[in-house]
Amino acid sequence: MLYAHIAGWGRFLPDRIVTNDELSKDVETDHEWIFSRTGIAERRVAQGETTATMAFEAAARALARADLHPSQVELVIVATATPEYMFPATASLVQDYLGASRAGAFDLSAACSGFVYGLSMASSAIQSGAVRNAVVIGAERLSRVTDWTDRGTCILFGDGAGAVVLKRSHIPGGVMASTLRSDGSGADMLSLPNVYRNHVPYLSPEFSANGHGPQHNTISMNGRQVFRFATSVVPEIIVETVEKAGLTMKDVSMIIPHQANVRIIESVAKKLGVPDGLFYTNLDRVGNTSAASIPIALSEAVKANRLRPDDVVVFVGFGGGLTWAASVVKWDVTPPEVTLLDREWKRAQYVWARGRSQFRRFFRKIEAKIRRSPSTEALREANRKK
Repeated sequence: MLYAHIAGWGRFLPDRIVTNDELSKDVETDHEWIFSRTGIAERRVAQGETTATMAFEAAARALARADLHPSQVELVIVATATPEYMFPATASLVQDYLGASRAGAFDLSAACSGFVYGLSMASSAIQSGAVRNAVVIGAERLSRVTDWTDRGTCILFGDGAGAVVLKRSHIPGGVMASTLRSDGSGADMLSLPNVYRNHVPYLSPEFSANGHGPQHNTISMNGRQVFRFATSVVPEIIVETVEKAGLTMKDVSMIIPHQANVRIIESVAKKLGVPDGLFYTNLDRVGNTSAASIPIALSEAVKANRLRPDDVVVFVGFGGGLTWAASVVKWDVTPPEVTLLDREWKRAQYVWARGRSQFRRFFRKIEAKIRRSPSTEALREANRKK
């Protein structure tokens, strides 16, 4: 039997910090109001970074931890609600940046549940024998889709990326069970419109605009309804997935939830009858980074020596869709030492990968000029000769 173990982890956070006090200069709020309701004191905001570059940084660090060369990667999944483009996939850009020339790559859209969805997809691929290893990334640049004048949402969101490397193993453990759920009837509770601005001459204006106004491409949320939804479904899916793994809540060493709101986490802990300390949180320093929140928190938990071999950790996400998901993982890794020489050597490999990518683009342009597409007349002549 095959198992999918987490062998590497990494995170990336932008340097720019936006505190609650800074936010209060632009919206009617203050630190105490924000912190008492959300548990958030500050968040990171990307400046020169993009979703793809942050995802790459997190993935590169995860690969270094796993001691896996990019050429060995067979699958790259990026869970994001803020992709670089509708297509190509952000995952394809990351695959290119890494130099993972043998990997398939795709984006996954499940909002704040996206990382757990991606972990489930990748572990299933490994357990089926389809791939030997995979990189699963959660990456978001939510600052570009946040209405910074809306007090209900701008206080919550931040930017960042986190990643894990999954490896095939015959040793029992790793991702033991996953549960995925969705309820599209709640789509209006938390959404981000995709606004199409081009007029389609064959359709009426409302179809051309995809049903959304041209100025509303920002996150919309009904906070109270989302709170009720999360506090209802999260305890249930945790218990269900733990039982699916053949365990009980007493076996759980840590729960890493989507970092949405400290009040949600406290309510879930109360319903489960477990101490708040069982939940790992970093909301105060990072805020809500959607699909990136769980892998970022995982990386921080490992760095803080909160996870030991044979610990059972539960990942649980919930968000727009509506979607919610949980995975139970048996931790089987002693964090390895990564030396400065290791980091610099791996960095040199990625510089080489970037250079190779630029050369391929240049070669395609030269090839296109040399091998021009046959003209219409030439094609007609060839068809006549046939």
